[in-house]
Amino acid sequence: MKIVVTGTRGIPGIQGGVETHCQELYPLIADEQHEIIVIRRPNYAVERSVQIYKQVAIKDISAPRSKHLEAFVHTFKAVIYARKVKADIVHIHAVGPALMTPVARLLGMKVVITHHGPDYDRDKWGRFAKWILCMGERAGVYYANHIIVISEHIRQIIYHQYSAKRNVTLIHNGVNVPTRVIGTEYLESLDLTEYGYVLAVGRFVKEKNLDQLVEAFTQLSSPSMKLVIAGDADFQDEYAQKLKEVCWKQKNICLTGFIKGDKLAQLYTYAKVFVLPSTHEGLPIALLEAMSYGCPVLASDIPANKEIGLPDECYFRNGDFSNLLHTLKEKIEIFWKKAVEENPNLYNGPDYTIEKIEENENEIKMIATKTNYAHYLYDERVGIKDKEYKCNVPWGGIILETKDNYLVLGEMDEK
Repeated sequence: MKIVVTGTRGIPGIQGGVETHCQELYPLIADEQHEIIVIRRPNYAVERSVQIYKQVAIKDISAPRSKHLEAFVHTFKAVIYARKVKADIVHIHAVGPALMTPVARLLGMKVVITHHGPDYDRDKWGRFAKWILCMGERAGVYYANHIIVISEHIRQIIYHQYSAKRNVTLIHNGVNVPTRVIGTEYLESLDLTEYGYVLAVGRFVKEKNLDQLVEAFTQLSSPSMKLVIAGDADFQDEYAQKLKEVCWKQKNICLTGFIKGDKLAQLYTYAKVFVLPSTHEGLPIALLEAMSYGCPVLASDIPANKEIGLPDECYFRNGDFSNLLHTLKEKIEIFWKKAVEENPNLYNGPDYTIEKIEENENEIKMIATKTNYAHYLYDERVGIKDKEYKCNVPWGGIILETKDNYLVLGEMDEK
C-alpha cells in the first residue's frame, strides 16, 4: 500500500505540532507493506539532503511562501503528485489543506484526513481566510473516506456541526517516554541555571499568547528568575517582530529560536515551570512533552488543555490576565513553600541587598535593592553566579537607625 502524506510542512526537525505528530507517527507505520511518502515544503527543511527518514520517503514540492496561499497550493500539487505515483491513500492533515479532499477523490484515490483543531478560530486569520478554512473542514468531513481527530473536543465539534457523520476515530496525540537528561551544557551556553527559569515553547503567533506571558513575567519576576521562549515565527509578521523587540529589551528573557532534540530536552528537564498560555490548541504536544519530563506545568483552561486532565491548580482562566499573573506567581513561589515545609523555622521577611557603595570624605552612599530571604535562599541553592542578578548574603552586615536619626553601620563576625 502506498500512502502519500500532505498538509504538513514536512519532516524531520521542522517546527510545528502537526510536523512533530507526523515525524513520530509515520516511522511506526512504514514497513515492507506500507510505503509512506511525506510531501515536504523545501523552504522549511533543515537539511534538504535528507530524503529518507526512518524508512519514510520525503518528496520536496515547492509552493509560494505566502501565509494565505502556501498550504493550499502545496496540497493541490501534492495531490497531483499522489495520482502520478498511483497512491492508494492520501493522508491530509489540518482543515485548510482538507479543501483538496474532493480533488483527490475525483482522481480516484481514498482520503483520510486528520483534524488537528478548528483553525478558523485562530486569531491570525481574517474573515475571508476563516471562511475558506471552514469550507476546508466541510470538504474534508463530507468527502474523506475516514476522519481522525486528536481530541474528544474536536470530535464533538464534528458531531455537533455535521450530525450525520460517524466515520470518525479519536486518536489522541502522544509523546515518547524521554530518556533521562543529565547534561546542562546548553543551559550553561544560555547563562541559565537549573530550575532558574520559566519555559514556554511554541511558534510566535497570536493564539500562542506569548505576549501576555511576557507581560505577566515582567510584572512579577525576581531578578534571579528568567523566562526562556523556545520557538520562532514561520512568517516574520508585525506580531512576531514586536514580540521579539519587547523580549530583546529585557535582560532576563531569553529567546532560543526553534530547537529540538537534546537542547530542548535540557530546557524541559530543568525548567522551574512550563507555561502554555494559548487561546487555541488541538491537543498540545509541547504540553505533553513538558509533562513527560516531569516539569511542573501551567496552561490556559481552553478545552484542548483541559482534556489532558491536569489538577485545577495547573490551569489559569483563558483571557484573564490577572489570573495568569496570580497563578504564575504561585508556581514560581512553590520553591519557597517547599523550603518552609522542609524547615518551618525559615522566615521569608524583607531584606535589602547592597548593590553599590560610594564613599567620599563627608558621606557614604549605598544603593540597595529590596528583596526577601526566599530570593537569597533560591540563589544559593541553584548557584547563581551573575553579580548583576545575585542576591548578596543578607547577614553580612547591619545598619541600625538610632533615636537621634543617625545610622550605625556594623559588620557581623563569623559567629
